[in-house]
Amino acid sequence: MKPSDLSQVWPEANQHFSKEIDDEANSYFQRIYNHPPHPTMSVDEVLEMLQRFKDSNIKREREVFNCMLRNLFEEYRFFPQYPDKELHITACLFGGIIEKGLVTYMALGLALRYVLEALRKPFTSKMYYFGIAALDRFKNRLKDYPQYCQHLASISHFIQFPHHLQEYIEYGQQSRDPPVKMQGSITTPGSIALAQAQAQAQAPAKTPLAGQVSTIVTTATTTTTVAKTAITPVGRVSFKKDVPPSINTTNIDTLLVATDQTERIVEPPENVQEKIAFIFNNLSQSNMTQKVEELKETVKEEFMPWVSQYLVMKRVSIEPNFHSLYSNFLDTLKNPEFNKMVLNETYRNIKVLLTSDKAAANFSDRSLLKNLGHWLGMITLAKNKPILHTDLDVKSLLLEAYVKGQQELLYVVPFVAKVLESSVRSVVFRPPNPWTMAIMNVLAELHQEHDLKLNLKFEIEVLCKNLALDINELKPGNLLKDKDRLKNLDEQLSAPKKDVKQPEELPPISTTTASTTPATSTTCTATVPPQPQYSYHDINVYSLGGLAPHITLNPTIPLFQTHPQLKQCVRQAIERAVQELVHPVVDRSIKIAMTTCEQIVRKDFALDSEESRMRVAAHHMMRNLTAGMAMITCREPLLMSIATNLKNSFATALRAASPQQREMMEQAAAQLAQDNCELACCFIQKTAVEKAGPEMDKRLATEFELRKHARQEGRRYCDPVVLTYQAERMPEQIRLKVGGVDPKQLAVYEEFARNVPGFLPTNDSTQPTGILAQPMKQAWATDDVAQIYDKCMTELEQHLQSIPHTLAMNPQTQALRSLLEAVVVARNSRDAIAALGLLQKAVEGLLDATSGADADLLLRYRECHLLVLKALQDGRAYGSPWCNKQITRCLIECRDEYKYNVEAVELLIRNHLVNMQQYDLHLAQSMENGLNYMAVAFAMQLVKILLVDERTVAHITEADLFHTIETLMRINAHSRGNAPEGLPQLMEVVRSNYEAMIDRAHGGPNFMMHSGISQASEYDDPPGLREKAEYLLREWVNLYHSAAAGRDSTKAFSAFVGQVELGEREMHQQGILKTDDLITRFFRLCTEMCVEISYRAQAEQQHNPAANPTMIRAKCYHNLDAFVRLIALLVKHSGEATNTVTKINLLNKVLGIVVGVLLQDHDVRQSEFQQLPYHRIFIMLLLELNAPEHVLETINFQTLTAFCNTFHILRPTKAPGFVYAWLELISHRIFIARMLAHTPQQKGWPMYAQLLIDLFKYLAPFLRNVELAKPMQILYKGTLRVLLVLLHDFPEFLCDYHYGFCDVIPPNCIQLRNLILSAFPRNMRLPDPFTPNLKVDMLSEINIAPRILTNFTGVMPPQFKKDLDSYLKTRSPVTFLSDLRSNLQVSNEPGNRYNIQLINALVLYVGTQAIAHIHNKGSTPSMSTITHSAHMDIFQNLAVDLDTEGRYLFLNAIANQLRYPNSHTHYFSCTMLYLFAEANTEAIQEQITRVLLERLIVNRPHPWGLLITFIELIKNPAFKFWNHEFVHCAPEIEKLFQSVAQCCMGQKQAQQVMEGTGAS
Repeated sequence: MKPSDLSQVWPEANQHFSKEIDDEANSYFQRIYNHPPHPTMSVDEVLEMLQRFKDSNIKREREVFNCMLRNLFEEYRFFPQYPDKELHITACLFGGIIEKGLVTYMALGLALRYVLEALRKPFTSKMYYFGIAALDRFKNRLKDYPQYCQHLASISHFIQFPHHLQEYIEYGQQSRDPPVKMQGSITTPGSIALAQAQAQAQAPAKTPLAGQVSTIVTTATTTTTVAKTAITPVGRVSFKKDVPPSINTTNIDTLLVATDQTERIVEPPENVQEKIAFIFNNLSQSNMTQKVEELKETVKEEFMPWVSQYLVMKRVSIEPNFHSLYSNFLDTLKNPEFNKMVLNETYRNIKVLLTSDKAAANFSDRSLLKNLGHWLGMITLAKNKPILHTDLDVKSLLLEAYVKGQQELLYVVPFVAKVLESSVRSVVFRPPNPWTMAIMNVLAELHQEHDLKLNLKFEIEVLCKNLALDINELKPGNLLKDKDRLKNLDEQLSAPKKDVKQPEELPPISTTTASTTPATSTTCTATVPPQPQYSYHDINVYSLGGLAPHITLNPTIPLFQTHPQLKQCVRQAIERAVQELVHPVVDRSIKIAMTTCEQIVRKDFALDSEESRMRVAAHHMMRNLTAGMAMITCREPLLMSIATNLKNSFATALRAASPQQREMMEQAAAQLAQDNCELACCFIQKTAVEKAGPEMDKRLATEFELRKHARQEGRRYCDPVVLTYQAERMPEQIRLKVGGVDPKQLAVYEEFARNVPGFLPTNDSTQPTGILAQPMKQAWATDDVAQIYDKCMTELEQHLQSIPHTLAMNPQTQALRSLLEAVVVARNSRDAIAALGLLQKAVEGLLDATSGADADLLLRYRECHLLVLKALQDGRAYGSPWCNKQITRCLIECRDEYKYNVEAVELLIRNHLVNMQQYDLHLAQSMENGLNYMAVAFAMQLVKILLVDERTVAHITEADLFHTIETLMRINAHSRGNAPEGLPQLMEVVRSNYEAMIDRAHGGPNFMMHSGISQASEYDDPPGLREKAEYLLREWVNLYHSAAAGRDSTKAFSAFVGQVELGEREMHQQGILKTDDLITRFFRLCTEMCVEISYRAQAEQQHNPAANPTMIRAKCYHNLDAFVRLIALLVKHSGEATNTVTKINLLNKVLGIVVGVLLQDHDVRQSEFQQLPYHRIFIMLLLELNAPEHVLETINFQTLTAFCNTFHILRPTKAPGFVYAWLELISHRIFIARMLAHTPQQKGWPMYAQLLIDLFKYLAPFLRNVELAKPMQILYKGTLRVLLVLLHDFPEFLCDYHYGFCDVIPPNCIQLRNLILSAFPRNMRLPDPFTPNLKVDMLSEINIAPRILTNFTGVMPPQFKKDLDSYLKTRSPVTFLSDLRSNLQVSNEPGNRYNIQLINALVLYVGTQAIAHIHNKGSTPSMSTITHSAHMDIFQNLAVDLDTEGRYLFLNAIANQLRYPNSHTHYFSCTMLYLFAEANTEAIQEQITRVLLERLIVNRPHPWGLLITFIELIKNPAFKFWNHEFVHCAPEIEKLFQSVAQCCMGQKQAQQVMEGTGAS
């Protein structure tokens, strides 16, 4: 409503007020906000004054009233700008005006609407707190506005309103006040600020309170304060200050109702109540005296009774942990009157609880009573003061409870035990004081009662232990049997309701209950189930092995004394009995319990929007019913089955048993069955219960989903049918309310959880009472988190069940159990602290496991730990960034002894669980420049595994280990010959892999690229940066596409840069182009946005197949091309025109960012990954930066280097999803031309060769195994086309790098290899190999060695190379030849036996040395000159010594040198023929023929050297080729040779040769 509209609402306020009136009205407002010494007024005083002024006869006062109210209403729109304290005061005033009825009709409607509007603002916003404070002021008027209450209850975050306000609103809807007017004080940022200000004003001489409050808000200085903080977090909205949320186990309604009915004591004003709550909230041992003084100053004498009531009811009764703190508070206060009040109040509350109705198993009342008992003992006995008979007769109380039965005993015994506990601290009352001992003796007598509940016996035993008494030495009397005395007790407990009509019958009934003949008792049936012996968590149901630790074997059984070996039968007998019954019982129990439970839970929670509460309640009830059902079904059959199994086992073991032995067997079987039946029964029950939970979840899945769905839409779920039914048909007392389920109803479910039939009652911390009453924090997520944990637990349990029994006690199995327990703890608490604990346990567990154990178990162990980490990493739980950060922190901070477990670290990295950038830096630092030997050895292993062996860790690139590699290289360079073993070789391999591309100068272009890649995966951008980047990108795209953009967008660019710079001034000097970091972030965000647009466009096409693909593509290009142009212009114009360094660094940084985004995207989307946007960015940028401009020409080589680096990092083994685009990029005509033709001195060649090697390495495994699915066939065809282009346009390039290429092409890829080997320099004329009588050795080129640009000796181990050189010179060591095969062999696996690279290197090296050796002697290679040398010895030895596989690889290595006319071709052609001629078996000759032939029977081209060698072989009669059997072994083979011969020599000549040799 506009302020001007106030006139219609409020005609009186419409008048024009004079300046005096206005000033006076404002002065009153001023006083509310003032601090002393300025004049001040409290809100209550102002409201009182307004009340007076409103009804005043003096016109001036009425005018001031109207003016003040008008100003307040007009000011409403400025409230959001008020500071917290002032806003809180204004809220109290605003609420007070409604409370006191100072406004009516439309003005009242407006005021109420303002409050409603404020409450609808987001939870924890400023105006929400304003609404809460105002509402709290007029809560007592809510019953007058039922319609308004309905509006309030429909607010989406109503469930987060303070508890007492929810009550007022819910009852207000029915025009009623709540039955118990809870005085909940509210805590808002404003009320805290106000309390601080008041405390400071009141205690100027003391330490200022503000500091104190802040310590409480963060972490308090003393333990006590910490604990208090947990109870009422100041600063968060914790409105139940008087009923602290952390406890919530106890519900003080009983005390409140009783107090309501007694005479009311004088209540202090609300602000004083708040101060008192504040004092107790922040009380600790360290600030005790200060707080006592504060209390004395704050509270007048008349309010002390209220303080005593507050202390006992709302503090002591529910905060047992702070009893000693409150007791010390009383001592420090030194006010005997107050102490008396507190004592009387304690007795009054104890009596209320003792006389309350105990029929409903009311756990919270029992808890309150125990707490008050502890407190009573502390303020009486512990201080040597008696508990007077007139106040409380403890002994009679015990006797009366005994008479009245079990329910009363459950209340009284723990209470008495708690009272007496304090006597140990008393000089007077500690044992052997007769008053104390008399009560102890009654307790001892109770302890002897056989049907006393086990937990009560336990209470008595614990008390004895605390008082250092032996229960067996106490002297129990016969008071419980003294019926006369029992009849004449003074009643201190209420009579049970149902027996009120016949009090005279009470004692006989109850004595029977307590007597030894339960059958006559009216309260229990004939067969009483035995007392439970096990708690729910005692029994492990992973496997039947869980029974073993608990089996009872009574040593006094006569049978075992005579035949101890029979004890072995017991376990099997019990396990067999369980095994037979477990499945049918479990299925039946679940089936029956499920239906009941589902119906009831659905009904009770139909109007509850919290699915987490519904789920927990369903589990509790299901657990209880299933266990009960299983227990009654299986106890009897189990008893019989165990006994029968035992008898059979005993009979089998003692075949010819005497009648006496048989009797002993019967007796033993019966006793053992009796002793262990409970255990077997519990095992079956727990098995059923564990299975029931997930089943229940399945049944209620739709219910949970409906609630979640409603929450996502911002609604509160509520079943409308049930709502109508409840409202129309149900009486008020049992009607369901919208929102949470009534606490009384929840108590039933909590009791289900606590008392599972057949198990000891649990008060375990995982199920605190009241857990259901609290809404879960971040309720929307809990279910997902719980589901994730549950799935994780199920999988871990399956793993544990699969572990063989023999390994059950293995430390790793035990570690897995402990891991499962940690998951259970994390699931129950569902907070980040527990999750972090679990994460650390999983990481440390992984690092701790080494391979000493059973191999299968180790595998399972690792899988389980990964499973837990993956669960935590799930986006619905804690997400990747958080998990990876914490895991990396664990790796960095864990202890040295298992920090360097390379398998574990590699496993974590492979599973994307490590933040590589952080870890890389840590690893580099931890090597301490080579001083930390363990770290160096570890880093070497990790680099080898991740970057050299290329084991399945495709997402790791050099960039991820940049600093580690750099440090290792530095250590290698500086160690001068004594480097750690293997480091030089490792660095050599790393260097040979990447050196073609890399300048590792720190801060150089390559460093920029790698930093760009790693920065692409950082997400913590400054707020607003994404929006800013998006705005700038949109602006640029519009400028780029506008008509005024100018040639090459230069005008648009200058306009844009101007705008960016202007933007910098506007945006507080935080411009996008200010710092390196912001530039990086800007480019990353732009890349992500462009890619996102592209994905959206392509998704559109999938949804609408009719859409034109060209249009879709154009849509993607619209943004991508503009972005690329922006990059190109920035690169061109960055730095001075002559300064190339900044341009290149910027380009490398941008390329790095695009690569980083691509790899991240490839990793996340996997098969959904799209190549298009990245391909377009790279190709357009390549074209932009290779335009014929002077500024670009000067940096062209560095630009190409950057692109080569980029493509190498994106090689297909690292980003297989990008392979088609990648091949298209490296084969683009501009790129090939620039790399191989335009760059001077062939500087681009090695880099381009590396890219081809990357391609061949990726293809190799597919080609080797001939796995050519459709996608691979396309890629293979593409590769062949690229090679054909190179063969045609750049044959010299293929000539120079043929060795490196053949090294990585699998041996079976014949045509691919022929393409490379057929290349010859363009300036050479090849002589026709089919020329008759061609004299090869006469050709001019035949003595010129070809250029080989690959460092082929690099792969030879240093010692091997040394021995080889020595052998070639001196033929020593003599063992060299015999060891040769073992040096070349690497495994026994067929197909992978040999190190192919080493064979290739050996062949070429020995060949080049042989040629040099022959030339030194002044000869040229020929059949006669190559013989009888160390070189030929090696070749002949290989031909003879190697097996078929090795020989094939060796002959292939020779054939790879048969190329265009040169000295290598000549030498190796002679060698091949010589080996054929000198072969000692036909197998060698056959293999030589095969190697040559298979290269000739494929499509052309065929290498020249190959042809002349084969023609010589079949043509020269000296080789007797046609006489060999393998030529004629089959008709089709013979035909093949004939057709090859005809192709090579022409039909006529071939005929002559074949016939001639045939004749000879």
